[in-house]
Amino acid sequence: MSDVIPPKQHFAAYSDRLASVLNSFDWAPVERLAEELRDCWRSGRQVFFAGNGGSAGNATHLANDFIYALSKRQGSGLRAHSLVANPSVVTCLANDEGYDTVFSLQLSVLARKSDVLIVFSGSGNSPNIVKALEEARHLGMTSYAFLGYSGGKAKSLADVPIHFEINDMQIAEDTQVIVGHMLMQWLHAQRDDIVPVNAGY
Repeated sequence: MSDVIPPKQHFAAYSDRLASVLNSFDWAPVERLAEELRDCWRSGRQVFFAGNGGSAGNATHLANDFIYALSKRQGSGLRAHSLVANPSVVTCLANDEGYDTVFSLQLSVLARKSDVLIVFSGSGNSPNIVKALEEARHLGMTSYAFLGYSGGKAKSLADVPIHFEINDMQIAEDTQVIVGHMLMQWLHAQRDDIVPVNAGY
């Protein structure tokens, strides 16, 4: 047991790795996403989130943040949807058509040209993420992909890859929520200057 790293040392090393990834990142693609989300908020364009496993949890978490916490005023959130949030739809499509289609088939019904797709994937190679990006391109949506590792197939399929090149799934998933919260706070600071077209008030 002498080679076991003490918890405090492990926590410090993890923090250093996460900080290094964030501090060395080129924020240009996130700036583009920030401006896109602000326009979605103003214009009423929809934003769809998708991911698997921990990334699925992050997709639903951030959809919640953009619907309500963004503004906390009735009618004044983004029209955000998590494609993993309805278990009846996800299990129906997985059972009838295959798990690879659970996001793309939802987009084919719900999404429209000019809407936005944001996918979360550590590897960038999940077949359902790849198919979702292909469907987004077919529909004329704009797609963003939060990726780790090498970026996988999703890196070339997304209109805007947001690629944190680290071979650590937990840190890759951390970056999804951290950047999501950065975006939310940036948008929240502008809440008094934005009147969504769908507010109705």
